[in-house]
Amino acid sequence: MAPPPLLVRRLVVAPLVVLLAVLMVPTTLMLALVVGAALTWVLPGRLRIVRAFWMLAFYIVWDAAALLALLGLWIASGFGLAMQQSWCVNAHVGLMRRMLAIFFWQVRWTLRLHIVVELWDEDHRPVPDVPLVVVSRHAGPGDSFILVDQLLALHGRAPAIVLKDTLQWDPAIDVLLHRLPSAFVTPARRRRPGQPTTRQTIERIAGDMGPADALVIFPEGGNVTPRRRAARIQALRDEGQESLAERAEAMPNVMAPHAGGFATALDAAPTAAVLVVAHTGLERLVTFKDIWRELPMDKTIAIGGWLSTADELPAGAVDRAAWLFDQWMQVDAWISERTPELEPEG
Repeated sequence: MAPPPLLVRRLVVAPLVVLLAVLMVPTTLMLALVVGAALTWVLPGRLRIVRAFWMLAFYIVWDAAALLALLGLWIASGFGLAMQQSWCVNAHVGLMRRMLAIFFWQVRWTLRLHIVVELWDEDHRPVPDVPLVVVSRHAGPGDSFILVDQLLALHGRAPAIVLKDTLQWDPAIDVLLHRLPSAFVTPARRRRPGQPTTRQTIERIAGDMGPADALVIFPEGGNVTPRRRAARIQALRDEGQESLAERAEAMPNVMAPHAGGFATALDAAPTAAVLVVAHTGLERLVTFKDIWRELPMDKTIAIGGWLSTADELPAGAVDRAAWLFDQWMQVDAWISERTPELEPEG
């Protein structure tokens, strides 16, 4: 569903979230959820309802707290006049880091998720002081949150993300990312004349990146599902790219990547290094039914990646598309190697 207009999001949706959080905190429902969450950790059993309600309540309060902090930053910036000053941008990045740390502390506690980060680069090379383009697979709920959290925690990078416009329904995400070098894009079927395309948005953000920034893109275009994967393979065949379609069929864990946005980012930021990110552990969580079935998740999420500097990247759109496809073959192999050992016990 398309998000409502900006004024509705700011004057209606955001205040409603804060009001709901204020009403929830002192109620017996919240107290019951606190007790239930504690029992969830101690007692055996899945306690799906308690976990689900607790995470919903926590998320509402977490979102409201972020909105109040963002309001404070807006006032401190002179009611928005100094919003683009470096100190204000850094304050927003710091707020993002703290809010994500709190969020994942709660996720680990309630849902029993364990996040394991492998070395980003097998040669132990540090990420150079140049703009960074991060290309990641897209599978499972919240994987973009996890990736941003790791970029902030491990590398201190200020991540810029290109997201679907539907995520503007979340008021904290909406407000925060509109103040950082990120963007929400409207799908082509709903895009009005004059609205920027995904490639135009990527070009604008990548061109403005500095050595402390990282642009995060998901070349698959969405969470991997069997239907989307099959459609992507058929699209390659319809375009006459039979060899790529056959290679895509040989990758059971991922979808064939779209190279347009990736190539656009490199054209706009020619000195950028590229970090390819693979992760596994959330693949089976596609629908709300899947998430409900898996509660508590009791899963290990493994994240790994490998780095390529600008001089190691090919030039030209065709060669870059082939290079990205090769990386996705490596991502698929990486996932296959780790999937059996990451299955939940029992």
